[in-house]
Amino acid sequence: MILIIVLMTVGCDQVSKELTRQKVEPEVFIPVIKNHLILTNVENTGAMLGFGQDFSPILKRLLLQALPMLLLLIMLYRIMSKPNLNLLLLVAFALVIGGGLGNLIDRIAYGSVTDFFQFRLGIFRTGIFNIADVAVTIGVFMFVFLIARGKKPAI
Repeated sequence: MILIIVLMTVGCDQVSKELTRQKVEPEVFIPVIKNHLILTNVENTGAMLGFGQDFSPILKRLLLQALPMLLLLIMLYRIMSKPNLNLLLLVAFALVIGGGLGNLIDRIAYGSVTDFFQFRLGIFRTGIFNIADVAVTIGVFMFVFLIARGKKPAI
């Protein structure tokens, strides 16, 4: 089940990014639901919200490729080797791993991550994000919720 969630997350993420690269002109903002949901095509050479864009290429490879790859592999190994983890905890970690791998694939293959969604509600605007970012965010919120409810992660 863990691998299915990871593979589905990576697959949906990569297909949506490829469609965006093929069908949406870079830096164009297309209203999908009035001005509340925007479709665009932005290449992020850094991490979340552009953090690290100005790092040297070597530092970017270490912090945005090597370190995440190591952490994702350790996380996957740990959850695969624990037979009695809470089902929701497994789903949370699988979403984080799948989302992390989706963005890591972009960084390795293209040198940047394709982001394409933005929400705008009045003065509130999100950063521009993708399916991998959504998966990681949902996984982290699930993890925090489970910890708040007293479920120990044991990872």
